[in-house]
Amino acid sequence: MKITKVESFPVWGGGRNYFFVRVETDEGIAGIGEAGVTWQERATAGAVEQLAERLVGQDPLRIEHLWQVMFRGEFFPAGRVVCAAISAVDIALWDILGKALNVPVYQLLGGRVRDRVVCYPHAGGRSPEELAANGRRLVSEGWKFVRFGVPSEGEVLEPSRAVRQTVAQFAALREAVGDEIELIVDLHTRLDPAESVTLCRALEPYRPYFLEDPLRAESPAAFHALRRHVAAPLAAGEQFATKWEFRELIEEDLINYARVDLCIVGGITEARKIAGWCETHYIQMAPHNPLGPVSAAACLHLDLAVSNFGVQEMPRRPGTALTDVCPVQIDWADGYLLPPTRPGLGVEFDPAAARAHPYQPSHGPLLHREDGAFTNW
Repeated sequence: MKITKVESFPVWGGGRNYFFVRVETDEGIAGIGEAGVTWQERATAGAVEQLAERLVGQDPLRIEHLWQVMFRGEFFPAGRVVCAAISAVDIALWDILGKALNVPVYQLLGGRVRDRVVCYPHAGGRSPEELAANGRRLVSEGWKFVRFGVPSEGEVLEPSRAVRQTVAQFAALREAVGDEIELIVDLHTRLDPAESVTLCRALEPYRPYFLEDPLRAESPAAFHALRRHVAAPLAAGEQFATKWEFRELIEEDLINYARVDLCIVGGITEARKIAGWCETHYIQMAPHNPLGPVSAAACLHLDLAVSNFGVQEMPRRPGTALTDVCPVQIDWADGYLLPPTRPGLGVEFDPAAARAHPYQPSHGPLLHREDGAFTNW
């Protein structure tokens, strides 16, 4: 079997773009992957085009070999955008391998270690009361977790107010859903270390499942000081590309949950290596997934096959978005994702439907402090 074509599909999904990569072979088997690094789709397309020059004519079943070629083949190690492109290709290659052997991808990763995968949705609300109402609604639908984020005031994020607002929201949400529902708050790299310590400690009495991205990702060393002051479980890693960026957080036991993004970190190939490394430190996997149906499927297969799994991010129920582009998606029931029985990833991708929703220019939100200084979204 040989790779004959590697094609990018930036797809406008309404409000944002999604980025898929389809790998075709001379035996008629095609695989589908998805790339992260949202709002960098044109750069990712260029990276995929460059990678395709190395890939066409190669055996798609040599997944580890092709990963090494893609990451190191041009001398300079791949960075964030190129790693996103590698991720999409890698996921597509696992899809091809599963289809060639007529088994789901999780069987190739060692088989299932669980029967279903618990996941969490995104909740929002402009006030504690509105967030509490949305939390109750999600619980009534069957979700076992609820997640929300540190709020901004339109385009303004003033840290001291954001800390107070987040504590009020968490308290209201805990009261609304009770003690049996697990709660997650995403700090989204919005706070500096001192502010993050204040917020994390204030939330500890409400028993968060974990506190996500409490610090910016550029300096993992900053987690040393945070960890000394915060007892609640911490989660980080969604912005990291490759296992090497996780090294300090894992080796120094600075996090409790690894927020690996399969569509940035290097695909299934790299994510399973990080999972094994985390297992030796009793760190649970909580894959980052703000993306589309292919990302969700790739995460599910990994979650089914690794023993150190915590929870899976699933911002919306499968089968409720991009249903023409991916007419067959993974299944959800009562707060859990269910094991696919179809070969490969178990999703279907329609190239014609994808082309009917072409890329549209889009950029991420910009926030600022009251004094006008730029701050993280």
